[in-house]
Amino acid sequence: MADDIVLPIPNLSAAQNLFILSNPSLSRLHDEARESALKAIKDDQMAPYYQLATSSSKPLLPLDSDLLTSMQEVNTATLKSLDETLESATATEGESEISDALKARANFLTRIGEKDKAIEAQKLALEKTPGLGSRIDIVLTLVRIGYFWNDESLIVWGLDRAEKLIEEGGDWDRRNRLKVYQGQHLISNRQFKRGGELLLDALSTFTASELVSYNEFISLTAVAGALTLGRVDLKKKLINSPEVNQTLPELPVLGDVVKNLYECHYDKFFHALARVEQEILLPSRILSPHARFYVREMRILAYAQLLESYRSLTLESLAQAFGVSVDFVDSELSRFISTGRIHASIDRVHGVVETTKTSEVWGKKTLQFEQVIRQGDILLNEVQRLSKVLY
Repeated sequence: MADDIVLPIPNLSAAQNLFILSNPSLSRLHDEARESALKAIKDDQMAPYYQLATSSSKPLLPLDSDLLTSMQEVNTATLKSLDETLESATATEGESEISDALKARANFLTRIGEKDKAIEAQKLALEKTPGLGSRIDIVLTLVRIGYFWNDESLIVWGLDRAEKLIEEGGDWDRRNRLKVYQGQHLISNRQFKRGGELLLDALSTFTASELVSYNEFISLTAVAGALTLGRVDLKKKLINSPEVNQTLPELPVLGDVVKNLYECHYDKFFHALARVEQEILLPSRILSPHARFYVREMRILAYAQLLESYRSLTLESLAQAFGVSVDFVDSELSRFISTGRIHASIDRVHGVVETTKTSEVWGKKTLQFEQVIRQGDILLNEVQRLSKVLY
């Protein structure tokens, strides 16, 4: 059973908190992030990582020399003990014991934040470990090392290797955990649709807490789903999801975005979206690079959702619906229309927005209606002729 225990190493919360500390615009979160980062470093005796965080020209954490020395001494003693265990296993024990010793050493280096040595040790353990399940776990640990150090090439290599190993016969739990790893990676590369689909698939079977907390997982799922799901699926898969509903009270701003978009309360939606940007997107290592893109796409989605119900709409009523000024709506819509993101035209003289795509849709619907009537008349005539023959 020990092989089934997935250790939460490296501690990704430490990297997340250092990301917050590196961003001056998030200064309101710095005190809490500093305290949390130091706690994680002390708990896992992360001497190499702490040294890195305190030795730059602009250190993210204050240097405590006594703390650093203490952790280094503990690391040295622990590594010496692990090396002795490995040496003894290699000399007198079998394949399983050697594998266990290699994994213990690799996991220790991973835990303390010794990047290069940890990668080397994990790959050696991968080579010497016979069990398929254990090998998948080692590869997923390498993926987490990639996330911790923001090493895209290592993440891509690890996800590809894990997928191939799981195709050889990975169990149900590891298949589901891989979906979360892949979904997060896709979202980190702005592939919200495919990433969101994978996270939704894992929603009721989430176990990848070594990668992301449950609340963070729900947050990623809701962020991706709000942007990419149609209205029917948004209601079915997010709004009515018991897993999401259970967690949204702890993430109320995300609930406001999803529900106000679905219920067409666009003024409340705009306010909630602004809060999501500040409270969810910008502080996240995964989502921060895509914050501006996401907010823009969500605004386009809301504008399109409102306009598709009308052939024309006044700028004033549109501005009132979104709780903004006429000049703001005029400026923003003009930009989206000029780039082809919204199919409409603005008559600024009369203060009207005409939805060109909607006109095309209405035209197609009218044509389809006329075709149905025409075909219905033909069918009735044929029925009348048939009835005269029969009777």
